[in-house]
Amino acid sequence: MKLYNTRDGIVIEKDGQQYLASTEQWETFINNDDVLQKATALIRQLSPASSNSINETLAPIGSRQELWACGVTYFRSMVGRQEESKAAGGADFYAKVYEAERPECFFKSTPSRVTGNGGFVRIRKDSTWDVPEPELTLVVTSSGKIIGYTIGNDMSSRSIEGENPLYLPQAKTYDGCAALGPCVYLTDQPLDPATNIHLTIKRGGATAFNASIAISQMKRTPEELVSFVFRECSFPHGCLIMTGTGIVPGSDFTLKSGDEIAIAIDGIGELVNKVE
Repeated sequence: MKLYNTRDGIVIEKDGQQYLASTEQWETFINNDDVLQKATALIRQLSPASSNSINETLAPIGSRQELWACGVTYFRSMVGRQEESKAAGGADFYAKVYEAERPECFFKSTPSRVTGNGGFVRIRKDSTWDVPEPELTLVVTSSGKIIGYTIGNDMSSRSIEGENPLYLPQAKTYDGCAALGPCVYLTDQPLDPATNIHLTIKRGGATAFNASIAISQMKRTPEELVSFVFRECSFPHGCLIMTGTGIVPGSDFTLKSGDEIAIAIDGIGELVNKVE
């Protein structure tokens, strides 16, 4: 089952049918440990909506929710971070956090800096090396339960983070620094480890970069990441947590204005954004 946050209300999609729950409030609806059961019961009371009801989607994040992120959860990410920070003497930090008990967890964005499917993401004007980071993103209730998954684009300045790891907040958090969508995939079961994340970047209509990775390559479990984010932090309205990237373009690639970024995750859908 999938939930879409739209201008007209919540659209529930099940078995090819769409149902508009116009009176439900997004943030309250998804911050519910039993949201799958609630959505299942709700569609029994609703008539199928028109097929174009999910054309104008919003980012699947509530106005009082926070977006957090975890880093260096894939081996390829560790290698990429070591490459970019080697000159500054910070390479060892990434190897250590990859092997450590405590993962790298950081605040990523407020909802106002997050765009949805079809929206624009940005690269910093004071950065020279920028990449998208395609990430499986957890939708978590205030109790710490994972109720679903969405697709995340953790926009990142590699030149700023590579200069000094202490510049991470500036490399990660700025206007237009993240995208989420197109929906929340509701399930009460863990995702299949064979689920793949796909990244395609087009420039001038041609493919400039393309790669895929299975979530089985992630070193840490989603539940483990949630447990650390929730340590000494409360989220009264729930939160979303990006789980890190396993796809890191090489040092010869940087995003440019006008590029189109498409991130697809098996079973969830595709998130498409343009670089402003």
